[in-house]
Amino acid sequence: MPIVTVQQGPRSVELKRELVKRITDAFVAAYSLPPETVQVWIHEFPAESWGAAGKLTADK
Repeated sequence: MPIVTVQQGPRSVELKRELVKRITDAFVAAYSLPPETVQVWIHEFPAESWGAAGKLTADK
């Protein structure tokens, strides 16, 4: 059973729903697995809790 973890900034439920569907479909196609065996975990972090290039994302 594959478990996929996505770490990202906050997104709408609609976008997360589409992401989970596409990730699941990719595993089903690549590994010939039943979709119910694919799990996707989404960890969201607010913009003030992560940064890139030496700056908080909230400061961009």
